[in-house]
Order: sequence, then C-alpha cells, then structure tokens
Amino acid sequence: MPTISMFYGILVSIYYEDAGQHSTPHIHVRYQGKKASVAIEDGAVLAGDFPARQLRMVQVWLDIHKDELLADWELALAGEEPFRIAPLQ
Repeated sequence: MPTISMFYGILVSIYYEDAGQHSTPHIHVRYQGKKASVAIEDGAVLAGDFPARQLRMVQVWLDIHKDELLADWELALAGEEPFRIAPLQ
C-alpha cells in the first residue's frame, strides 16, 4: 500500500494490488496509531477510528484533490501504482 500523500503527520495510502475486492472508492489514512478508511466521494469514515481534527483535514484535502484521487482509484483497479498527490498546505 503506497503512501500517496503526507501532511501534518497524516499518511494517506491507496491499495492497488488487491483493489478489485473493494467497491467504494476510498483511501486509507493513518495518524499516531489511529487508522481509518475514508470514502473519496464524501469523506465519510467507512471503517476505523480517526481523530476529528485530522479527519477534517483529510476531508478538506479530499475536496481539493477529488479528481486526482478518483484517477488514482482507477489506476489501482487496473493493478497499477497510483501517483503521488500534493499535500494539504
């Protein structure tokens, strides 16, 4: 699972080797031992637990980079490594 972006201690990743088993486009986020899966479309937490402040940063980042993330999701479905995406600044 490659890290596609990092900002404020948050690591953002997308699975690509087994993406065929996932149906909802999503990312995986990690921060200080906390992990969650977050939907690309609406920023909803699909699984896991994540601090509210960091989740809000992830959701803002998702809004800014939604098109790039959906393109990365398509690459992942094809079994290709996704591109890195600029961090939240």
